[in-house]
Amino acid sequence: MLVVDFLKEEWILADISSADKEGVLAEMVDAFGDVIKDKAAAVKVLLEREKLGSTGIGEGIAIPHGKLAGLDRVISVFARSKQGVEFDAMDGAPVHNFFLLMAPEDSASMHLKALARISRLLKSRQFRDELSECATGAELYKKISEEDEKY
Repeated sequence: MLVVDFLKEEWILADISSADKEGVLAEMVDAFGDVIKDKAAAVKVLLEREKLGSTGIGEGIAIPHGKLAGLDRVISVFARSKQGVEFDAMDGAPVHNFFLLMAPEDSASMHLKALARISRLLKSRQFRDELSECATGAELYKKISEEDEKY
């Protein structure tokens, strides 16, 4: 499974404007367009997951994720915040790179594989630095695709 199997270029947000956790999640869910019919329900699922523990894993990264009824496949949005967002990350630092993952309710295996793939991709500091140099969504998608092929 590759990240580009569940991430489309139009689901890349090069510079989100939201300044808080709920706003970031809503902005990212909105990027899915018609793929997610009940956006409020999706945001609620993500916020409930955040109550269990922040998905801000440190080093400027957050991987918010949840399972949603009605989805037939794993889908993802990548978003970047140039200014950074307070996200209750483990290291207390603002988050700049967000990978939101939504999966069908009955997809434990796919969900975990996708999370592992995203984590592996974002592990490289050099890759994260290269993401910060990309100016557009298209450049970000290309960089993610290239890095994804390495694993």
